[in-house]
Amino acid sequence: MTRADVSAALLQDVETRLGITWSDPATDDRIRGWIAAGAAYLDGKAGEAQDYEADGAARTLLMEYVRYARDEAMDVFENNYRHLILALQNDLEVTRYVEQTLQADACGLAGVQ
Repeated sequence: MTRADVSAALLQDVETRLGITWSDPATDDRIRGWIAAGAAYLDGKAGEAQDYEADGAARTLLMEYVRYARDEAMDVFENNYRHLILALQNDLEVTRYVEQTLQADACGLAGVQ
């Protein structure tokens, strides 16, 4: 995700989460940058692009990433949210495993190693 890819709705949600009630192009651009950086970071941790528009762990982590970036506290973000990052990774691995198992079953390959 780049700054240009950040939807108006996601920007508004993040600004609401941060308590930003004013409209300012410079502030919007700075927040778009943090959203894009956070999405790149979290996509890397997850191993694939995440949906930050939908409620869930990825969106929660992105909101917190931006909050920490705004507060210049990125040095402690990963440590404070390690449990949620690991839960996101585990959930994705379980989903991938289930999808692979279902594909194998559909192809008649279940039980074949």
